[in-house]
Amino acid sequence: FFKKKSPFPDLSDVVDTIKGQNQDALRTVNIQNPQANVIDFGLVPPAQWKIHELINHPGLLVIENPFTSSGQRYWIARCLRDFPKEPNRTNLHSQNVPDDSRKDFWKYFTSSADDEVRKRLKTSLRWSTLGYHHDWDKKVYTEEEKHPFPEDLFTLTKVMGQCLGFEDFCAQAAIVNFYPQGSTLSGHTDHSEIDLEAPLFSISFGQDAIFLIGGTTKDARATALRLHSGDVVLMTKESRLCYHAVPKILIGCQETWNVEPLPEASLALQIDKELWEKCKNESFWESFNGYLRDCRINLNIRQVLSSNKTIL
Repeated sequence: FFKKKSPFPDLSDVVDTIKGQNQDALRTVNIQNPQANVIDFGLVPPAQWKIHELINHPGLLVIENPFTSSGQRYWIARCLRDFPKEPNRTNLHSQNVPDDSRKDFWKYFTSSADDEVRKRLKTSLRWSTLGYHHDWDKKVYTEEEKHPFPEDLFTLTKVMGQCLGFEDFCAQAAIVNFYPQGSTLSGHTDHSEIDLEAPLFSISFGQDAIFLIGGTTKDARATALRLHSGDVVLMTKESRLCYHAVPKILIGCQETWNVEPLPEASLALQIDKELWEKCKNESFWESFNGYLRDCRINLNIRQVLSSNKTIL
């Protein structure tokens, strides 16, 4: 239904936290640790977070964009500039693209003067994996396919987990999904991790998306949720094993990564300070801004191992 292009699908039944649409499908969730120091990760104070749970899908939490504009810019830049680099894995190895773009996607993409090459690259990059690399064919993780997990992303989700009552969460794998205009993600469950009790963090950047969450079988009735840039979804408890999908990307959203004054960096920043500063430079930011005009990025982070394990 939502994949239709003409006529454009009716969105009146979609839950939209920004518009206040279908709010009766949500209940408010209180923050567990409102005093946590999160500013070093580009987040607003936890006491300001707006957190909801989908009533018909217990354990599915939505945090309305808790990022500052600077925070969004930093993590967007990490997703595009750094996370598709080797030794991280991407889907480009199976695409008809130049070899050098597989080693460093963003460097090749931004330096190419050929518009057709840039267009092909933009539509070709669909995912990158970090930490434990997911085997898409066998649906498993292995110790042989593993690289160090980004320290800043590890700490971001650790701090967010502490704010939400998941103090033991330990990020060990991530998949960055890239959604060019017109792309979708079919219905699926995430069940390859050993520890299925740990939450799954899903962070949206760029253009809006329709997110469908169903039940543990494909027959269950799904709820449609509109996700905006910066929104964070946590799949916990029963929702952790539910079918979910992204049937549509919506172009023309508010560019919340551009709307606020960009503050001076804190000396205590626990992230890449050089990149943080660069993202405040509009000429540096221009190429990222151009990418986001018709694309969405989803950064989802999971714990692979049980808390008492250090190896598969």
